Amino acid sequence: METPNQPNMANGRSEDPVKTMGQRASSVSDSAQQAWDRTRDAVSDLKRAADIDGRVRRNPYGTVAAALGIGYVLGGGIFTPLTGRIVGLGLRLGIRLALLPMMKDQISELADSLGGEIETNKGRRSGGKAAKTSER
Repeated sequence: METPNQPNMANGRSEDPVKTMGQRASSVSDSAQQAWDRTRDAVSDLKRAADIDGRVRRNPYGTVAAALGIGYVLGGGIFTPLTGRIVGLGLRLGIRLALLPMMKDQISELADSLGGEIETNKGRRSGGKAAKTSER
């Protein structure tokens, strides 16, 4: 079936495996270079659109804080006990900082309105007694 002058071509083998491997390596290298160029262009477009360099110059501490937060979230830190404690502390502080001034204002308004009613009631009582004593 197979002649000595004709190599076996089964299973995708060719006559010159070195030449085809070189072509394959060159093809893979070219496609990898194209992918790298496209990725580099996409990153530079993203940097220009988001003005990352300008943001870092204007607000370096905020940028570092944002990077830390994004890294924490992407690193899987959302569903950890530490995050639960941080969120709980934040809620407690937020409630204290938001509700206490509001409740203080409400209580002071209530005290002012009650104070005004007490003074008018005192005036009525004293006015009433004075009128009765002057009638006698």
